Amino acid sequence: MWLKRNLLAKLLLGLLLAVVLPFSLSNLITYQSTSRSVEAQFIELNQKTMDIAMSNVKRYFDELNRLSVSFYFDATLMGYLRSKESTPSEMLYITDQVANLYHNRTDFRAVQFISVFTGQTFTHFDNTQLGNAFPYVGAATPLLRETIDERSYEVIATEREHLLVMHKQIVDYPREDVLGFVSLYIGQKELEKLIKPLSDSSNGEAVFLYLHNDSKLLYTSMEAGKTSREGASVIPRSDGIHATTGSMNGQAGVYISVKDQYLNLPLTLVKFVPDTVINESANRTLQFSLWVQVTSLGIVALVASVLAVRAINPLKRLIRNMAQVESGNFHLARKVTGRMDEIGVLEMRFGHMVGKLDELINKEYRNRLELSTAKLKMLQAQINPHFLYNALQSIGTLALRHRVPEISEKIAALGAILRYSMDFKTEVVPLYKEIGHIEHYLSLQTGRFKNKLSYMLSCTDSSLDIPVPKMMLQPLVENSIVHGIENGNGSGTIHISIELKTELIIRVMDTGKGMDEETLSAIRLEYESRNVNGLEQGGIGLLNVLNRMQLYYGSGFHWEMNSTPYKATIIALYIPIEGNITEGKQV
Repeated sequence: MWLKRNLLAKLLLGLLLAVVLPFSLSNLITYQSTSRSVEAQFIELNQKTMDIAMSNVKRYFDELNRLSVSFYFDATLMGYLRSKESTPSEMLYITDQVANLYHNRTDFRAVQFISVFTGQTFTHFDNTQLGNAFPYVGAATPLLRETIDERSYEVIATEREHLLVMHKQIVDYPREDVLGFVSLYIGQKELEKLIKPLSDSSNGEAVFLYLHNDSKLLYTSMEAGKTSREGASVIPRSDGIHATTGSMNGQAGVYISVKDQYLNLPLTLVKFVPDTVINESANRTLQFSLWVQVTSLGIVALVASVLAVRAINPLKRLIRNMAQVESGNFHLARKVTGRMDEIGVLEMRFGHMVGKLDELINKEYRNRLELSTAKLKMLQAQINPHFLYNALQSIGTLALRHRVPEISEKIAALGAILRYSMDFKTEVVPLYKEIGHIEHYLSLQTGRFKNKLSYMLSCTDSSLDIPVPKMMLQPLVENSIVHGIENGNGSGTIHISIELKTELIIRVMDTGKGMDEETLSAIRLEYESRNVNGLEQGGIGLLNVLNRMQLYYGSGFHWEMNSTPYKATIIALYIPIEGNITEGKQV
């Protein structure tokens, strides 16, 4: 609903969609293609690294193989091994050589030699590293022979780790007589150095080394108790480098495998890489380009917003102006935009139309005001002015004969008021005449209210000769007396202040009942709607004065009014002095 009623929102949404959708689609396609490319490069890099690691593992197996045949390089030892019966010294020598072989590498967990001729077993190992469960140590010769016939390499599990067991026959070359069997039990220390750097366990990566075609797990980088069998299920049948998708411990990823052989021993190195790691590489690759696109999108959105606001603001201004015209306010602020497009032309022509309407309405109000004035003059003319003057003069003379000067003064003031108000030929007078008239009027009113009404009048000398509309002050003062003092507590003070600055400022203040903000707003609204009669029920009225001033002075005239009950109710008129009217007639 909000979107249907808001053109700016529609424009912004349309512009943003026109920009965001292509950008988003482009980013999606770019991300997918780049992700696939980065994934292929990532797998290729890992395969090369694993291929190097496999070469190192084969080199390590070659070193172990050379150590397993080190007995051939000791002629004394070979002589003792050919003996059908071993003397204590020979047995001690063989035991020493087995111990020497054990101490050749720190990753040896045990070294065992079984003599075929004597059936004796010579073993060197460390229980602190092997634990209690250690198969084959001290095993019978037939069992060992069967094992070696089956395979020369195998994996056994101890309490601590998986051990690589390498079995070697000691053959009396060039004859084919078997002298015995050497078994090396090797820990994972060196394998860990070669293989573990291939993976980062903190990212969920894992690497596995399997022996034989039935995938005997020799080494894994995973923590104890977390070993997964899923790596063995993806081992390829053929030698070479392979990659396949899969999962481990519920996490999707890619299995990269390298399969090779050492002598006749199948070796398989498998690495699991989670998708999150691969995608992270892709995200890093796309981060810069995405940042540039997002920045560009922000700039485009900003430009689109500015263009949309610039297109909509004149329409909003036009709507506000229409609302003001509808409420009766034709004094619109005509902002010069300099726009020459369709919207600018529409706004300009609307302003011209409102100006014409204002002129026509002012003309109508002027006619209505003149009609009201004509009615007033008609009523006034019903009384013969000379008859009134003569009658008042006679009453004043009678009062003086009876020695009542106050009556004479009041009658003289009343006569001056009647003479001033019935001068129909004059509409504009100097300010001092208007002040004299209001002094006569207040003199009569103070006599009426006795000591309950007082007034003050202050005026700068430079203001006295300025021409103003006739009968301008009396309605304002009468409004203060009737609505402020009479309807209040019956007493108060009226202060009339006139000063000349850049414009003529006339203030009428009273300490009467005042009015609330709602009444003030109603007066302002009546003035804006050009209602001549306004809120008044009789007399010329406040709004009549304000409308007369507006007609005389145009837009140069303005006024303000505020009220604090029983403290100060002030109406201020600001009249331009640039010769809009002259004495005796309207310009």
